[in-house]
Amino acid sequence: MPEFCRAERDGRILTVTIDRPERMNALHPPANFELEQVFDDFAADPELWVAIITGAGDRAFSAGNDLKFQAEEGGAAIKAPSTGFGGLTSRFDNWKPVIGAVNGVAMGGGFEIALACDLIIASDNAVFALPEPRVGLAALAGGVHRLPRQIGLKRAMGMMLTGRRVGAAEGLDLGFVNEVVPQAELMTAARRWADQIIECAPLSVRASKQAAMQGIELGGLEAAMEGRYEGIGAMVKSQDFIEGPRAFAEKRKPNWQGQ
Repeated sequence: MPEFCRAERDGRILTVTIDRPERMNALHPPANFELEQVFDDFAADPELWVAIITGAGDRAFSAGNDLKFQAEEGGAAIKAPSTGFGGLTSRFDNWKPVIGAVNGVAMGGGFEIALACDLIIASDNAVFALPEPRVGLAALAGGVHRLPRQIGLKRAMGMMLTGRRVGAAEGLDLGFVNEVVPQAELMTAARRWADQIIECAPLSVRASKQAAMQGIELGGLEAAMEGRYEGIGAMVKSQDFIEGPRAFAEKRKPNWQGQ
């Protein structure tokens, strides 16, 4: 069993909780590698369609890299898994949706984990920042690249060059947060989004994510629309591609198989 995170299955949904509340859920190498394994298992499991990641306690989603641990190790560079911080920030081949349920502080690598999620649901006390320049570092687990893509260059520069903190309401206004709810309702709200996703055909969801994420890198609308995406091919060859229109015609709820 993992020591620094919890993974709980409920039907098609996996809820992953970073469990280092005494360090504000900051991550050190053992925690990073545990999370990598959890998300490896999620990606490989055909029975799991959506993941939610959150932090233990009510203070922090994740305060990022455990700088105290790094200092205790003499300040040397800390080894990270190939899939990146939290097992997510460099995971570019997972087309299943991941929802970040951000409770409290999401700083540095913690914010980068959230940015690597497909949706961010934030509690009203959530705080986001990329403060790395304030400690002589840079947000190199995807933060300096994802944030401009998600909210525009000037808005992103306003956060990245100052390291300033942004509350949940401003995050919603900037566009990197999907919904803000009272802290007591956070997991209910995240689960509501997950439930809406699993009402859809899983291969259609994955094809949509893949086409959007890969298409945006192709440099233009025409190139993106003419692109070839493996997920689209899998979708049109699936039984669910037949089941969806059939269920609509028969006025019943579709029985998705994920194949």
